[in-house]
Amino acid sequence: MSATRFFVEAFVTMFVIMDPPGVIPLFLAYTGGRSRQERKSIAWQAAVTAFCLIVVFAVFGQAILGYLHVEVPAMQIAGGLLLLLVALELLRGAAQPSAEAMRSNVNVALVPLGTPLLAGPGAIVATIVFAQQAASRPGGYLALGLAIAAVHLVLWVFMRFSVSIIRVIKENGVELVTRIAGLLLSALAVQLIINAIRALLR
Repeated sequence: MSATRFFVEAFVTMFVIMDPPGVIPLFLAYTGGRSRQERKSIAWQAAVTAFCLIVVFAVFGQAILGYLHVEVPAMQIAGGLLLLLVALELLRGAAQPSAEAMRSNVNVALVPLGTPLLAGPGAIVATIVFAQQAASRPGGYLALGLAIAAVHLVLWVFMRFSVSIIRVIKENGVELVTRIAGLLLSALAVQLIINAIRALLR
């Protein structure tokens, strides 16, 4: 697999998992009543928080697996199941902010936006798996790094211009994109499990 193809695969997978269009209604809900400037700041902080967490797991994820004596195929199966759960939530529209979280005075850019909504279990597992795959591909680490950076840039853009975007595509448009993302993510999750089983049977 070329570095370009690996970049595309990692970017598309991370994009579907982190679901920038689906973040818009959640971002608006958690930042309700905030000024335009505050929303800009929260969007930036949330993207940076998620990026830092993903990078940490990309760099140290395999070491953590080694310390816990967990094989990569096992992690792939667990990750596939987690991704499938995330996909089902997207398909059912179950990922909604709680009233308590919306009323909280804590920095929502860190929790729950930065994590677990953006850098959640699915994104973390996918990052660890891609980091393991990058080791065996020329330019794999560079491609993965660029994919991670690109996804978080897109996330920031969607949150930064969330009010303008939702005016264009409307809430029904966001709902449609979220459902499509859930369908694609479910297929990716199943494929991840199939690949892991094949690896174990070799």
